[in-house]
Parts: sequence; structure tokens; C-alpha cells
Amino acid sequence: MPPPARSPASAPRRRALLLPLLLLPLLLLLLHLISSPSPRPLPAPRKPSQACDYSAGEWVRDPSAGPALRYDHTCKEIFKGWNCIANGKANGRDMLRWRWRPSGDGCELPRLDPRRFLERHRDTNIGFVGDSLNRNMFVSLVCMLRGVSGEVRKWRPAGADRGFTFLRYNLTVAYHRTNLLVRYGRWSASPNGGPLESLGYKQGYRVDVDIPDQTWAEACSFHDVLIFNTGHWWWAPSKFDPIQSPMLFFEKGKPIVPPLLPSDGLDLALQHMVTFVNKSVKPNVLKFFRTQSPRHFEGGDWNEGGSCQRNQPLSSEEVEEFFSLDNNGTNIEARLVNKHLKVLEQSTFRVLDITRMSEFRADAHPSTTGGKKHDDCMHWCLPGLTDTWNDLLAVNLEAFES
Repeated sequence: MPPPARSPASAPRRRALLLPLLLLPLLLLLLHLISSPSPRPLPAPRKPSQACDYSAGEWVRDPSAGPALRYDHTCKEIFKGWNCIANGKANGRDMLRWRWRPSGDGCELPRLDPRRFLERHRDTNIGFVGDSLNRNMFVSLVCMLRGVSGEVRKWRPAGADRGFTFLRYNLTVAYHRTNLLVRYGRWSASPNGGPLESLGYKQGYRVDVDIPDQTWAEACSFHDVLIFNTGHWWWAPSKFDPIQSPMLFFEKGKPIVPPLLPSDGLDLALQHMVTFVNKSVKPNVLKFFRTQSPRHFEGGDWNEGGSCQRNQPLSSEEVEEFFSLDNNGTNIEARLVNKHLKVLEQSTFRVLDITRMSEFRADAHPSTTGGKKHDDCMHWCLPGLTDTWNDLLAVNLEAFES
């Protein structure tokens, strides 16, 4: 039987049917390229205006903060006593709805962008060296970064108390715990006598002002960015009782006679610390010294029933009542310590001034939810104020690295 006759229009119809089939792979490839994630160009670096004084300003309500948090109470690195939202602090969320507005027309302190921070600091080691307030700041940064990059290795680099490496970026952030920056330990009088024994000293704490604490001695040759602090422990009579357990300062292995007051010992320790760091760091290391974090005890010190029950930032007038050295009140420690940081003015350290912005925030401490027998009016809730400290750190890093 002969094959059926073909219609003259059948060939164009077949071509019309084949055309979409031929174009389909190209269309799928185009859709794949459009939808595939590609590295987004980073926004241009934000260079802070020279006219902006980030250390001075005021706290303003920020409705845009809303319920959105930079990180929440589930960040495992938050010390339990600082986790104010999880612990049910009444203003645990509301205190986050304030933004620091620096002095100067048009000045703003931009929020740290975690992804941008990770990108800019690839192959970088950042070390926080100091007391528990520097740990407060360290935890804040780690929690912000973990919110966008969960691939981390937990370890203790260069003698650190704790640390994390963000594997995708090879960025390490570590905390080196040290109370005085320098080595100290118990001292007892020798039966054979000595310079201190001849003055009647029987026991105390030996503080070697020229020997760095072993917890951070190796940090200088490891890190590319260092953030130091000290202060609280130098004015801690509950630890270093001037009668029962005084601080006894040593230099070059010998006691300093006549004995120094703690304030003079701090000056010597800072001088030696600056010398040691400058000799030990890698080339081009950025060195910061964070100013003193204020306390907000009212009605007495921590061991005298003092508390911090406020739920709003202080006014400028209230700040002066709290912290003026003329009033010689419970909380003057911060401004006293900062007076001793003048040795840094002639050094290559950059001062990270967080004191003024923090003095207003009497509402941002753990208070009764800190898990202590007394109100915690020294450390800060997380999330909380130390997030803004890290905003300041990020702005400074961009300014000096650009």
C-alpha cells in the first residue's frame, strides 16, 4: 500500500513543534544562571567623617529595631547570667530599641554588618585581651557572626580562654582572660626576712608589673587585631584588701619599696605592657585599648545591697550624678581608670572610647536576673550594649584598614 500523502503544511507544523524543544535547554540554562547564588559585590566602605565624635552623643529611640534582634538568646556562647531575655528581665527586649547617635551634624554609627565583617576580615585573627567585660564584648561579636556563618571550629589559640574560627572565611576570634594584664599570685612573708617583711607585711598578692600574664603572652605574635582592657580588678578591695591582702608590686623580680598604691602600680603595668606588645606583635597589627566600662550601683556597692533597677537610659544630669569624680560616689571607678590611660596617648595604640555611651545605660545590666546573690550592675545583657561597642570597633577597623 503506498504511504499516505503528506500535507504541504505538515513540515512547517513539525518545525514549529520542534522549536520549543530545541529552545528548552537554553531556557533552563538561563534560569539556572539567574537563580544561582553569586558573590554579591560588597558596598563601598563607610569611612567615618573626621567631624564625627563617636565617643560623645546621645541615645535615641529606634522604632526600626522592632522585634528583630541581631542574634537571640539561643546563641550558646552567651554566659547564662548575661542572657537577660532568656532569664526574663522585664526590659530585656525594650532596652534594644535604643540607638547611639554620635555628636555632629549627619553623624551616624552604622550597625556592624556581620557578612561584610567576615568578608573584610578573611584570613584574620582577632584577639580580645582583658577581664570579663572584654569577654562580654567578645561574646557579642561571636554571636553576631555566627548568625550568618555557622561553620565554626571551637578551640583555644595562643593560650586563649576560648575562641572560634569561622571556617569559610578563616577568621578567628578569641578571648584571652586576664584580670590585671600582668602576672600576679599569692605572696607570703619569708622566714628569712626581706624588704617587705621589714615593713611588717605578712601576706598579700605579688604583682609583677613587667611580666605579662601567660594567658596572652603569645597572643601578640598570633593576632592581627588586638583589643585590650583592664581596670575593674585594680579597684577591687574585696579581692585585694589593702590591709589583709594588699597588692605588692615587683619589678625585675624585686619588690618595689616603698610599696606603691594600686593606681601607681597600674601606671607602671601599662607602661610595661605597651613596651612588651610593641616588641612582640607582628608587623601592621592593629592595637586597640578599650576604655573603662562603667558600673551602675545605686544604694551602695555590690556587697552593700546596691541595685540597678532602671528601665530607661539615664539623662545627662543623672550621668553626672553617678560618675562625677567630685561626688566621689560608688561608681567613679570608670573615670578614675580612664585617667590612667594617658600613657597610651604617646603609643601606637588606638583608644576605643566606650565609656560615655555606656554611662547612660543603667538599664542594660542583668540586675537581679544575673544569677548572683546580688544585683549584677557591672556586666551587660546580651544582646545588648556591647553590640554597640562592636559597631564602634567595626567602624574603626574600616577607617584604619581602608
